Amino acid sequence: MKLHPTVAAVTARIQQRSAPARGAYLAQLDAAAGRDRGADRMGCANVAHAFAGLPSNDKFKVVAERAPNIGIVTAYNDMLSAHTPLGAYPAMIKDEARRHGATAQVAGGVPAMCDGVTQGTAGMELSLFSRDVIAMGTAVALSHDVFDAALMLGVCDKIVPGLLIGALHFGHLPMVFIPAGPMPSGLSNSEKAKVREQAAQGLVGRPELLEAELKAYHAPGTCTFYGTANSNQMLLEAMGLHVPGTAFINPGDGLREQLTREAARTVLGIVKARRFAPIGRVVDERAIVNAMSALLATGGSTNHLIHWVAVARSAGIHIDWDDFAQLSAVVPLLTRVYPNGTADVNQFQAAGGPGLVIRELLDAGLMHEDVLTVREGGLREYTREPQAAGEGLRWADIGPSRDEAVVRTAAAPFSETGGLKLLTGNLGRAVIKVSAVPDDRHVIEAPARIFNSQDELLKAFSAGTLEHDMVCVVRWQGPRANGMPELHKLTPPLAVLQGKGFRVALVTDGRMSGASGKVPAAIHVSPEAAAGGPLAKLRDGDVVRVDAVAGTLQVLIDAAQWEAREPATIPDAQVHANGIGIGRELFAGMRRNALEAEQGACSWL
Repeated sequence: MKLHPTVAAVTARIQQRSAPARGAYLAQLDAAAGRDRGADRMGCANVAHAFAGLPSNDKFKVVAERAPNIGIVTAYNDMLSAHTPLGAYPAMIKDEARRHGATAQVAGGVPAMCDGVTQGTAGMELSLFSRDVIAMGTAVALSHDVFDAALMLGVCDKIVPGLLIGALHFGHLPMVFIPAGPMPSGLSNSEKAKVREQAAQGLVGRPELLEAELKAYHAPGTCTFYGTANSNQMLLEAMGLHVPGTAFINPGDGLREQLTREAARTVLGIVKARRFAPIGRVVDERAIVNAMSALLATGGSTNHLIHWVAVARSAGIHIDWDDFAQLSAVVPLLTRVYPNGTADVNQFQAAGGPGLVIRELLDAGLMHEDVLTVREGGLREYTREPQAAGEGLRWADIGPSRDEAVVRTAAAPFSETGGLKLLTGNLGRAVIKVSAVPDDRHVIEAPARIFNSQDELLKAFSAGTLEHDMVCVVRWQGPRANGMPELHKLTPPLAVLQGKGFRVALVTDGRMSGASGKVPAAIHVSPEAAAGGPLAKLRDGDVVRVDAVAGTLQVLIDAAQWEAREPATIPDAQVHANGIGIGRELFAGMRRNALEAEQGACSWL
């Protein structure tokens, strides 16, 4: 299939924009790849330290027999249900490596926090920058520089982007990412959301709410809604960094161990065949565009408009929100998975999953097929699904959608566009996810209610003072102000107000991860208020227009009056509160150095 002209044009523009940085990156990659292997290059004391902890047989293999040595970087902990299964993976990988005449070492662990635990608390203000900490932890692990390849073990929100950013700084190494799969379905996401809305109205108490939450989040594995964690897995499939079809196999499924072992075999296959597939070459401009198309076609997390900008920059590639918006205009919405529908990721997998989506996008010319992947068969391999074959694996054609209420073809999509819009205007640049927003709510024009924090809005809702049409503006929530926490606690009250018939919208320089669902939300507003952005000039009663049809975000005020208005400053008490407690002091430098959301909120540049 011929590549769609918009996809071709966006890719060409990214390549042109990125040429100097990408060229420098590839030169650095090639220089690192041209060195002798670590055990031959290093001094004897260095080598002895590197392998002192290995069993004697492994030590002999890697030093005397010059066997391949795989570095494992793991985000295992049992605080995250999604990462609990990862605890058993290193032993499997080491065993599989030995079976193939190689060795493997856990090079290091990286932190992994659960946003579900920290949501609405001070800990959430560490969340976004934990991505950069994970990237640095990955670099520390791989800095031992004795590895011929690496395996990345991680699943959740900031963890996969952090691992990928760190990995790309060692772009000369072949690498494969290994997930753990979603937990089995519990209480449906729709029922969970209903109970949350009832709790916000005081119709049910804490016991009923806790019972619902425990039924929804009940077992090892990823949460079953299509948030950032599961979007991560879709994007890794689209970039060819997984074993094909690995993303959404449950932890307890018999395929899970075989797929983990296959990841070890895959990365060893690259090394042994001397196939030139280092991660820095796999992740090129075309792979980044493929990830963007897959995100849009599945209604994935808006967090990736920040994370994938940072990932791309790590490979010398510069993308921006205009690229996402132009792709969104031609990439159709092929899935309905909560919060963009009622199905969960297990139902998505059963209906055809990532492989069906990738096949449809490839066949429609909306993804690049001529890309390098960790598999010799290229991206077309990712249109098939793994099945047990004796003690091994085989990959079979997925066939047509098994549930067209969940996954459809590109010829008969749920929507002709990806449902993601770029908003621009005198309030800055923002993004809005409209795939779950009712058509009659794509344009909201109403007086602004200004809040300096999430808690302020929640208190106003509890006091009953929000019973009217309004645009809720929650500012001082960007990377520099307080680390750009997600504001999920706002979803139930705003959904309640909309359900009562009020025309409401949210405008914020914070994050929502697409969890705003049916409520229109202009998020990631850049520049943020703390950096002198226009949100700092808004006042209660200013009429704001959020227009997802025209793609505008405007305060309707005389231009001269607006220009002359002095911006507010973040309250002193809030500045102090944002920087003290729960370890936030340690992140002061990151807040100070953070780039805007559209630049990936990177703290290392």
